[in-house]
Amino acid sequence: MSSHFNSTCFLDCSKDLKKALFLVGEIGGNEFNYGLLQGKTMEELTAMVPEVVQIIINAVETVIGFGAVRIVIPGNFPIGCMPNLLTMFSTNNSTAYDEYHCLKDLNNLAIFYNHHLQKAIQELEKEYYPNITLIYGDYYSAYQWLLQNATSLGFDKNSLQKACCGIGGEYNYDKSRICGAPGVPICGNPATYISWDGVHLTQAAYKWLTIWLIDDMLPTLNCQL
Repeated sequence: MSSHFNSTCFLDCSKDLKKALFLVGEIGGNEFNYGLLQGKTMEELTAMVPEVVQIIINAVETVIGFGAVRIVIPGNFPIGCMPNLLTMFSTNNSTAYDEYHCLKDLNNLAIFYNHHLQKAIQELEKEYYPNITLIYGDYYSAYQWLLQNATSLGFDKNSLQKACCGIGGEYNYDKSRICGAPGVPICGNPATYISWDGVHLTQAAYKWLTIWLIDDMLPTLNCQL
C-alpha cells in the first residue's frame, strides 16, 4: 500500500488523502460462503465472526495510518437470498424462508456478523479516532430495499432469486455448470435480474444499491459539495 501511495501521489499524498474516500470491504462474504461450501456448521461460522471483524478493523487502522480521514466499511448482504446458497440449502420446510423467499438462518448469520462489525466500528471511532469519519455501509438494508421495490425498479418479480447467467433448478444455478461453462446460457435481459451468476449481482442491481447507499451515507460523510 505504501508503495502504491508513493507512486501515485508522492509528496502530496497526505493532502490528497484528506480529500479521498476509502472503501474497506466488503470483507467476510467469501469467508462465510466458502465455510458453508465446506460444510461448516452455523456454530462454527458464528465463532469465526470476531476474527473476521478484527481483521477488518486492523485494515481500517492501516489506512488511517497512511492518512485516510473518511472510510466506508461495508457489512454483508443477506446471503440467504443468493441463488448459490438457496440452491445448496434448499428445503421443503416453508418456515425456513422469509417473505422474500430468503433463508432465515443464513440471513441471521449475516445480521449477527453485521451487528458485531457495526459495534467494532463505533468503538474504534469513539475510543481511538474521534476525528476520523468511519461509516458503516449497510449493504444488508440496501439489498432488502431492493427486494421490496424490485418490480418498481424494473426487475422481474419471478426472477428475483434466479441467476441470469446459469442453468438448472429453481434458482437457475448449478455449481457443476456455472456461468462461463460451455452451454450455460445468459438471460435475455440482465437488467431485469438481481443476480448475475448466482453469486455476484447484475449491473442494474449494483446501480440501485449504490443509489440507496449514497443517499444513506452522504449526510454523515462530512463532504463539502
